[in-house]
Amino acid sequence: MLQLHSFEFSPIQENTYIIFNEEKECAIIDPGCYFPEERDQLLQFIQKASLKPMLLLNTHCHLDHVFGNKFIAETFQLKLHIHPFEKVVLDYAPTSGLMYNLPFDNYTGELIYLEDLQRIKIGSSELEVMLTPGHSPGSLSFYCQADEFVISGDALFNKSIGRTDLPGGNQALLIKSIKEKLLVLPHQTNVFSGHGSPTTIGNEKLHNPFLQ
Repeated sequence: MLQLHSFEFSPIQENTYIIFNEEKECAIIDPGCYFPEERDQLLQFIQKASLKPMLLLNTHCHLDHVFGNKFIAETFQLKLHIHPFEKVVLDYAPTSGLMYNLPFDNYTGELIYLEDLQRIKIGSSELEVMLTPGHSPGSLSFYCQADEFVISGDALFNKSIGRTDLPGGNQALLIKSIKEKLLVLPHQTNVFSGHGSPTTIGNEKLHNPFLQ
């Protein structure tokens, strides 16, 4: 069984997730830790819980989701996993950082590319990789059927959807991704988004104004 812990990091208030199993193996998803005290907070949680980081995953590579990639990769000797279409987004992230007056050191190490419907392991637990583009070209969601949750990045929010006015955004494609990949999941599936509070698939099917 996988457990999940979230942090809200950076001035952009991004949700960073750590998911871990009974053996203390964990994946770090979208490390948005920008300030030194945020990096310390993430590190202290990992150390206090005696976790062993095994995977570094990005749902997508907008700046607020990648601030901490380099720190995590260097601290735990991990390689970054993204969708191939996000490479250009990752490369552009430092330029975006300067535009928002949030300069940072970007991850420049080896990339491991994930594909739609691929399955990745955390010990005996499994995450299904789902390509859910629209907010960004190669945005991914990570679904755990056994533990009934999906980490949706900035595709689906509590009663909202991701913005599509950034380079590579496409609202029609985002709606298609949500309806064909996410809304078909069981109603009780918990949705953990890149910003804001958790929700469920059933709640979004009933109450999300962008999906009616």
